[in-house]
This record gives sequence, C-alpha cells and structure tokens, in this order.
Amino acid sequence: MNDTVLLSMEHITKIYGNGIVANEDVDLSVRKGEIHALMGENGAGKSTLMKILFGIERPDGGEIWLDGKKVEIASPTVALGLGIGMVHQHFMLVPSLTVAENLILGSEPVKGVVMDHAKAIRSTREIAERYNLPVDPRAKVKDLPVGMKQRVEILKALYRGAGLLILDEPTAVLAPQETEQLFRQLKSLRDQGHTIIFISHKLREIKEICDRITIMRSGRSVGVYDVAGVTLKEISRLMVGRDFVDKIEKRPPSRGGAVLEAKHLSYGFGQPRLSLRDVSFAVRSGEILGIAGVEGNGQRELVELVSGLRPIEEGEILFRGKSIRKESILRLRERQMAHIPQDRLLYGGAAKSTIRDNLIADRVQKREYGPLLRMGRLDRLCGELIREFGVKCEDSRNTLGMLSGGNMQKVVAARELSGDVAFLIADQPSRGIDVGAAKAIHQKILALRDRGTAVLLVSADLNEVMELSDSLMVMYDGEVVAWFPDASKVEEQELGSYMLGLKKQSEEEIRGACHVQPATEPAV
Repeated sequence: MNDTVLLSMEHITKIYGNGIVANEDVDLSVRKGEIHALMGENGAGKSTLMKILFGIERPDGGEIWLDGKKVEIASPTVALGLGIGMVHQHFMLVPSLTVAENLILGSEPVKGVVMDHAKAIRSTREIAERYNLPVDPRAKVKDLPVGMKQRVEILKALYRGAGLLILDEPTAVLAPQETEQLFRQLKSLRDQGHTIIFISHKLREIKEICDRITIMRSGRSVGVYDVAGVTLKEISRLMVGRDFVDKIEKRPPSRGGAVLEAKHLSYGFGQPRLSLRDVSFAVRSGEILGIAGVEGNGQRELVELVSGLRPIEEGEILFRGKSIRKESILRLRERQMAHIPQDRLLYGGAAKSTIRDNLIADRVQKREYGPLLRMGRLDRLCGELIREFGVKCEDSRNTLGMLSGGNMQKVVAARELSGDVAFLIADQPSRGIDVGAAKAIHQKILALRDRGTAVLLVSADLNEVMELSDSLMVMYDGEVVAWFPDASKVEEQELGSYMLGLKKQSEEEIRGACHVQPATEPAV
C-alpha cells in the first residue's frame, strides 16, 4: 500500500444553525490506493464529514488538502472536477434511461445537434472493460438487478474521472454473492490506483475489505487504525464503548394461532409484469417470520398491502380472522398493528414536526391521554422513549428533520415498539443505524415476540434476518421461492442462491413447510 497521503481533512468543524455540533475538530487522512473505512455510531458525524468532502455541505472551520493542494469544495460539481465521486446508498439513476444514457448524463457526446448514441454506447463499453465492470450499455436501468445498478453508479463516477470514491453503505441491499463480487471489483479498483472511502456498519465487511479505519464518536475522530491489527471487539468498543456481539440470544419461539394470513396475493395488473404472484403465508403469535430477498422482488409491495398502504387487487389478507380489504390504516392501528416502514420519512415520520410529536403521534387519540390531551403524561412518555432508545437530540421540541438518519430511525422504532402490539411489520428496522442501536431494537422486537406478538420481518441485512427470524421465506421476482420452518438451519450461501433465483423449492416443498393450502385456481 502506498504511504502517500491523497486526502487530508484537518480540524473540520460543522455547526448547524440550531447549535448542534455535527463535526468538531475532525481529522481524516486517506492514502493513495487504499480502501479506508469510516465508522461510527449514528450521529457520530460520518455523513456530515462526507457531505463536506463531496461539496453538499460547507464547513465552518478547517481545511481540505487533496494531492498536496488546499482545495475549496463548494459543490458536488467542484468535487467531481477534483476527481471525487460518491456512490450514495440510494442510487441516483434515472430508471427509464439506459445504462449508457445514465452514464453520460450531463456530459452527453453530440453529433451535430443531437446526442451521439453510438459514441455513448462505445464509451460505456470502453470504461466497463477498462475497470472490469461489465454492463449492457443498452439495458434500461429499471430492468437491472440491484447489484448491477450499483455497478452503474460506480462506473458513472469513474466516467467523470473520479480517482477517490466514497461508498455509503454499499452492501446494504446486496445478496452474499453480489457482495463478494463487489469486493472483488473494489480490490481491483484499488490495485489500479483508485482510493476508496468505505462507510459501513458491518464490522466483518470492514475486516474483509479495508486497509485502515478511522473511527468517529460524538462528532470527533477518535483514532486511525490498521484494520489487520484490531479485532471486531476492539472496533466496537472504540465506536460505542461496548463489545461487538455477533450472535443474538433468544428463547425458542412459543407459537400460537395465526394473527395474519395472506392468501394468494397477486399485485401489479396492468403493468408489464406482476410485482406479486400468488403469494401466501401466515404469521403466528409468538413468532418472527422473516422475508429474505434482494430488494425489488416484491417485498415492498407485499408490506404495503399488509399495512393498508396499497389496495388489494387479488387475493385476501386476514388480520385476526377479519379481512383488511375495507379497513383504514387508523382502524388497523387501533386493532394493534404496528409498522416500522422502510422509508422512515415517507411513511414513518414527519420531518417538519417535532421529535415529541412524532413519538406520540399514535397516542393522541387513545383514551388514557384524553379527551383533552394530558401533555404532562405525554411529555414524560416522550422523555422515557428518548432515553430508552438512545435518541441523540438537544431537545424533543426540535424537528425530526434535524436528526441524523439513524436517530430518525430510532424515533420511529421507539414509537412503534413501545405500544400494545399484536402484529408488527418491521421493514428494514435497523437500516443505517449503528451496532449498539441495532442491538437495542432487536431486543425490543424479541421482547414483543416473547409476549405473544406476531412479527413480520423484512430485511436486506442477511445477518439480521437469519439471526432474528424463527421461520424464513425467500422472495424472488414476486414469488415465494423457498420456505424454511426453522431459520436456524439455513446456511447463508444457500439463502443467497434462492435470493438470486439460482434455486427454487417445489410448490409441494413450500406448501408443506408453510402449511398453506394450494390455490383452487391457477395463479394469474
């Protein structure tokens, strides 16, 4: 590894208008040709530091040196011009355009007065071959699997001349095989002289792929370490002050009757293809049923059907024995259905409302807090939840949007996990949060399950879904392709094969495992 310093961020300070110190005197030094990990709890300041480096935020103090020269990065355009590229966790691609069109967007080659499509395709092929990242230039992005979309994002940054790549949680949505492939590609890029800043909460990935690690805590950098010289426990202790625990301790499930039953659900009629095809399952009290699958294989549509966010097109969903087809979301919540949604701002919280109002949003209509709101009681509840779930905020009357993404997730989880819950939908419950916070949420979910709550868990984090689930089903291309009544007996690689569509159980195996009766008519 080259010892030459490529990037030096010195004494970086960022204070937001509300007085929150996001970065305080932070140093980051990255060498040429290394994969450098950036780790820390939610609210530790990682995202702010990278936003400053990519020109999304301006620092209030400090200096940035790139290749020995002091630079001012006023915008992402300036960052790209300096050879800094960022691959965001949520891809910045136009689904309706082709790979080539996405790649050259904003710097289109022209022939006369129109875009030169042939040159765009040729340029895409050339850069894909140069970096050993094969893609089909003519493929529409909307038709690509998640791993390939990520590859297009990396190529897009390389096309614009990025020598320094920032990757934000790059494996969050990938199957094991796709993660292995990504790691091979990143090592190849490193060997070709590129430098990578790798942000992840997955400690084992850091050990596998990274050369050095900078750890942040409470807005400050607490040290730089050679990854080979520190253990997982040491990294965790430096981040959060406690040891890393890989295994989730839980009791055997005590299953009761079915709380929720989905029968022969199909969805997406009128679209080029169905999002769901003849999906059936049941979730019993005292059980966590996990759904594994690469994102975009019907999980989102399924969760939104179950939670009442989408209308049922074909099939039936029974909650406590009653169809939910005509039930409002408010009525479902009154019947003790809770939902931690994948998109914490679209469905989980209101960014412009206070943290307190977000925490008590489902309590204000309950009899014990009314008919006139007992604000003292609600304020006490709010304070208890902030402490219990470790929400880092100056004041509960600050707006939710002022929090880091991970702390927003804690607010949503605190509200949904703290009430009387008969059925919980946990959709990516620990996405974007640190090890300590994820463990706390896992313990809350298990506590609900042990009290008899039925839990439907959807997660792209294989460790999470395999460790928490009692039973496990796998979705691919809108169908249930595998069902495991005992999740503890499933191997990760085997699960990955089902997630990528390389294997599929027979209908008899699936029906036998999940005890679902066959359809009386062929699925549409």
